[in-house]
Amino acid sequence: MSGTTVSRTETARSWLSSRLGSVRQGLTLHLLVYPGMAALIFALVAGSLLELGLGLFLLPIAMAGVRGIAGRRRQLVREWTGTAIAAPYLPEPGPETLPEGWLGQWRRCQWILSDPATWRDLLWLLVDPFVGGFLALLPLALILEGVYGFVISAFAGPMTQAGYNDWYLFLHIHKGHTGDIAATSAIGVLLIGLGLWSAPKLLDRYGRWSSVLLSPTPAAVLAQRVEQLTVTRTDAVDSQAAELRRIERDLHDGAQARLVAMGMNLGAAVQLLEHNPEQARAMLLEARDSSAKALTELRDLVRGIHPPVLSDRGLGDAVRALALDSALSTEVTVDLPGRLDAPVESAAYFAVAEALANAGKHAGAGRVWIDIEYRDGRLLMTVRDDGSGGADSSRGTGLRGIERRLAAFDGILALSSPLGGPTVITVELPCVLSSPKTSSS
Repeated sequence: MSGTTVSRTETARSWLSSRLGSVRQGLTLHLLVYPGMAALIFALVAGSLLELGLGLFLLPIAMAGVRGIAGRRRQLVREWTGTAIAAPYLPEPGPETLPEGWLGQWRRCQWILSDPATWRDLLWLLVDPFVGGFLALLPLALILEGVYGFVISAFAGPMTQAGYNDWYLFLHIHKGHTGDIAATSAIGVLLIGLGLWSAPKLLDRYGRWSSVLLSPTPAAVLAQRVEQLTVTRTDAVDSQAAELRRIERDLHDGAQARLVAMGMNLGAAVQLLEHNPEQARAMLLEARDSSAKALTELRDLVRGIHPPVLSDRGLGDAVRALALDSALSTEVTVDLPGRLDAPVESAAYFAVAEALANAGKHAGAGRVWIDIEYRDGRLLMTVRDDGSGGADSSRGTGLRGIERRLAAFDGILALSSPLGGPTVITVELPCVLSSPKTSSS
């Protein structure tokens, strides 16, 4: 029985703590209304000074503040209500279209004023104090009004003598009247309970209200998508060009050089065949060894472009083969109910290969865990090691290259590598399954 009581007490405390947290978050959102009103006034003043020239320099500053406040609101709404609101702004013009001086400032202001998100932000700042501010503050107002009911019922006499109103909502409080005190207390309990109960619900409504004006318009979504595709296309082309240069270099320095030497040896052997058969035989043997080495190098080169096991057996078995070839103790878990498209499999494979190579070369890891699964239309891969950590994608070309390769498929790579470890690399790729799996997992 005591255990049940403790459990109920903990549940009640958890419920109360959660509701009070929502009330506090609502109060924070309400207080942020006032900096927004100041930013709105500053932006309107800067806009009115455009004709005088001063606004050319003030408007970008004012709108940077407006966008900063709107961005902070999007962040808090996402964290506290779960409503994700993407940034709606059109891509900023490049330096080539924004020269120095007055002309550059004028074009920057043109870009700001032509963005529909600018006017939606200003409209949001104008309406938010009346709609959003009310929704965010209402739970706290109900609670405070309920607490005031207890205060006035307990101190009705002294408060009336001090000049306070002896009315509570629709009740007239009479000193010493038990019924009035009981009714006031009951209404106070009801209001406090209503405030606590409504806090998360009104916070959720606030998130939905914010998304109405702070979300991107269809035109902004399209522009952002075009910008993203432009960047990823450029990265894909650059990555492909670099890969072709690497293949050309490997062929030139490896197999091609051996084939040239082999041809020269064969030519010399033909000339020596009648006069010096032993020397010709030695040169033929050397040519045979060169052909075997050239074949090995060509196979390694092809494996670096697209491993045969990846084409034959799929991503799961290809990663298992990669783990078997690694010097690290590697545990692989695969849950793929089918095959992926070949380009996606290739991008995923080389992402894992790079992560596994980094764990051995840079992290000093002894064990690596690789998890691969397909869920909700996305390929999810995690590579975790027990190394020293401290990995940074900005300091190396390997992970940046993988990021560019994944970006061509709208994929993302997330890196977590605190000093001391562990390093966790997470890859997420939107994709579809093209056929049932042919190998066991």
